[in-house]
Amino acid sequence: MSMPFYVAPEQVMKDRADYARKGIARGRSLIGCIYSDGILLCAENPSKSLHKISEIYDRIAFAGVGKYNEFDQLRVAGVRHADTKGYAYSRDDVDARSLANVYASYLGQVFTHEMKPLEVEILVAELGRNHHGHSQLFHILYDGTVMDESRYTVLGGDSEAISRRFGDAYSEEMSLSAALKAAVSALAGPDRSISVSDVEAAVLEDSNGRRTFRRLGASELTELLAG
Repeated sequence: MSMPFYVAPEQVMKDRADYARKGIARGRSLIGCIYSDGILLCAENPSKSLHKISEIYDRIAFAGVGKYNEFDQLRVAGVRHADTKGYAYSRDDVDARSLANVYASYLGQVFTHEMKPLEVEILVAELGRNHHGHSQLFHILYDGTVMDESRYTVLGGDSEAISRRFGDAYSEEMSLSAALKAAVSALAGPDRSISVSDVEAAVLEDSNGRRTFRRLGASELTELLAG
């Protein structure tokens, strides 16, 4: 009887993490930040139908990078979770923190127990009810690690370099136009430019009404980037 090969648990975890990181790095990056009037989510995305950024609930948005079919399944599950909780209890009981914990638990389970981890990083953003300082950004990694970001975060691709570039220009008091310009410039880098048609962006703002999510169209993006 042949003996099965032994692989140390540490090596198994390392191989899974390397696999997930390589898959995520092949995709284009995304920036989420808090600005003077709300939260901006901005990504490089040439597709017009496959969105990286979507609404989850009244004051909550979802963004993902990596393998589209995997993070879109997470988006759908998040919408169902939020709708069920809001119906069973109250709309005010639906919050980004509990949703981020659900996502983290699921991603951690898959990473630990399944052969292939999910090749995704996701962001759950919630607009504060009183002032932008209470807004929340939860960055969840492929292994279920949750990072509570207080100002901005970068997902996917060359995130460290993009984060440095964006951090140099960022301020919590900046306008939507300034935040969008800084995000697009950071995503593009010094050696290339990103056309308006390749930018996907959305905001969470109280001025949008109860459902604070609003996707920025091409004409508005052009105006904001030119302003």
